[in-house]
Amino acid sequence: MLSDLFARLEQLYPELVNIRRDLHMHPELSYQEVNTPQKVADYLRALGLTVRTEVGGRGVVGLLRGGKPGKTIALRADFDALPIQDEKQVEYKSRVPGVMHACGHDIHTSALLGVAHVLSEVREQVPGNVVFLHQFAEEMPPGGAKAMIEDGCLDGVDEVYGAHVWSTEPYGTIGVTDGYTMAAGDGFEIDISGKGGHGGQPHLTIDPLVVGCQLVVNLQQIVSRRVDPIEPVVLSVGSIHSGLAANVIPDTCHINGNVRTFNQEVRGFVEQQIRQITEATCEAAGAVGTVRYRSGYDAVWNHPEQTQVVRRLFQHLIGEENVKNLDPSMASEDFTYYLQKVPGTFFFVGGRNPEIGATYPHHHPMFDADERAILLTGKAFLSIVFGGDASSFPSPIESATAQG
Repeated sequence: MLSDLFARLEQLYPELVNIRRDLHMHPELSYQEVNTPQKVADYLRALGLTVRTEVGGRGVVGLLRGGKPGKTIALRADFDALPIQDEKQVEYKSRVPGVMHACGHDIHTSALLGVAHVLSEVREQVPGNVVFLHQFAEEMPPGGAKAMIEDGCLDGVDEVYGAHVWSTEPYGTIGVTDGYTMAAGDGFEIDISGKGGHGGQPHLTIDPLVVGCQLVVNLQQIVSRRVDPIEPVVLSVGSIHSGLAANVIPDTCHINGNVRTFNQEVRGFVEQQIRQITEATCEAAGAVGTVRYRSGYDAVWNHPEQTQVVRRLFQHLIGEENVKNLDPSMASEDFTYYLQKVPGTFFFVGGRNPEIGATYPHHHPMFDADERAILLTGKAFLSIVFGGDASSFPSPIESATAQG
């Protein structure tokens, strides 16, 4: 059965590449997706699926009712782009100035549409039901997942699975992580108010820029000296802005940063420490500091049972040597909210290929991925849907050959 489905997916590959390239040329930013969800909905309707649009805002949910008993499994792909100028010199380069698919969401979307197409042709043989979650606004908190869940996208769902093409892993591999796989991502802004004046008379001022520089250094003590070194924590200051002229001491200084954690208690502690250190550093210099802390996505935690199942399925699919046990990533993802509602797991499909220049990291102006990741992602999802019968898998050698 799976061999036939994989073969059908391979037949659809040129069509799926065209879909991916169309999305890549016409990207839409988070919360501004209009044409993309329309294209997704039209495609799913043409397959005869039950389709809901505007789910949680701009989400699209397709439902395929299988002809055999089984669970209701949800598969998720995201479709928003990023505010980055596409600098690749390819025929499918973004045609929208300052906007591009720099994270692979176009790969995810085309792969999931391919899975829907294949399953729609054999729906009487599908165990249970399959819910296709096409999500908006993954890139920008509060994200689309929460809103879609509140709008009922997981109603009746037993398990949920998501995939992400991964630029650090070679094409032909799949990465799986037990437990925590992606970090909680929070942001903070700090405004420091001092007293400006002439650069030649610093004694008559309260220099917020000096205070800001000292604060950036002091904040590093949170990770190095105040958190258990066994706990993974990242605290990064990404920008500091103050002043306009070399001989003028400014009135204010603005700092932007972000925090990545896994442990919820550590997450709260880091926020408290940022506030405390800001207040103390500013007070010591006679300045005033104001902290605005933005809680982003929670950490992604993969459920053990489902993670072990997909690891076994993927080993049947591409061979044990090509299924990697990845370390947790300090990137963040709102797939966490699906996993907080129903069991499931989030995995990574290799998209790196130096031969075609697909070596740049996510969110880079030159980002690209081996488009064959569409096939491997689709096969991984099909394997999950039919996961109860691993004996029906083609051999890893046959599967690898079919991937090209």
